[in-house]
Amino acid sequence: MNTLQTDKKELLDWIEGIEDPEVLKDLKSIKENQDSIYWDDLSDDVKEGIEKGRKDAKEGRITPHEEVRKSYEKWL
Repeated sequence: MNTLQTDKKELLDWIEGIEDPEVLKDLKSIKENQDSIYWDDLSDDVKEGIEKGRKDAKEGRITPHEEVRKSYEKWL
């Protein structure tokens, strides 16, 4: 079992033992809002960069991973 699987198992075991409804409510809120949790903490410059990247991807201005990897192959 790798570290990620171990971490997930530990969290699942911990969640199964939670009896406090407020803790469960908080965890559910995190799950439902996971995309916005960190977004609100980002600077406006970072948000703009992310939005620019999303727009570029949507409009097809992207470079395939394989192509980028080849250009950096000598350093990897």
